[in-house]
Amino acid sequence: MKERLQKILSAAGVCSRRTAEEYIAAGRVTVNGRPAALGDSADWEKELIAVDGKALRRPDRHVYLMLNKPRGYITSLSDEKGRAVVTDLLRGIERRVFPVGRLDRNTEGLLLLTDDGDLTQKLTHPSHKVYKQYLLTIRAPEGFFAEPPELQLARPIVLDGRPVVPAKCRLLAQNGAEAHLSVSIREGRNRQIRRLCEACGYKVASLRRVAVGELKLGDLPVGQYRELTQREIRYLKTL
Repeated sequence: MKERLQKILSAAGVCSRRTAEEYIAAGRVTVNGRPAALGDSADWEKELIAVDGKALRRPDRHVYLMLNKPRGYITSLSDEKGRAVVTDLLRGIERRVFPVGRLDRNTEGLLLLTDDGDLTQKLTHPSHKVYKQYLLTIRAPEGFFAEPPELQLARPIVLDGRPVVPAKCRLLAQNGAEAHLSVSIREGRNRQIRRLCEACGYKVASLRRVAVGELKLGDLPVGQYRELTQREIRYLKTL
């Protein structure tokens, strides 16, 4: 069955679909020895598809990882400024895996990585709205909270010209001007929780993602990773 080359390269774990378009435009992709063009399709079972002269092979099985990302790491495969990236933490993983979504540099916690391009595309698409749970510590610059922070953060605050879907917020503990909360969101706007806190006048002292839907970070040590279980993989594919 013929499929767009971008989808094939993504499914093979070579790169994202967007990057695949760049590869094709640069002449790095061939089909049966001939340079491919944007918009081309091919049958992976019957045709020879190659990137930089290396033939694509269907993986026997995909790799699905959960990483407890530390602070200070960029959610990327490389960084032009030479900063540490999350894939620097992977040891013994021969496949080229990609982060599913993003965590900003100063946010810790659960990050998925995989070479399954189709699943990555599905989980990062704007229509995908699974709740992601974060634990955060915030401080009130004035020295006190004028109103309960869990109520203020749960309001439909406007970001980028439109209101966010209200977050699910629960106060875990409060000590004067410092509060610890559990916040769950189902939109993937850039730095959403930090921006919600800024809009409410709060300073974020720490932020950690602990769950994506039913997937839990649990006691996975910071900087360590593990393979997902078959049950967890099946769950992701049903989302």
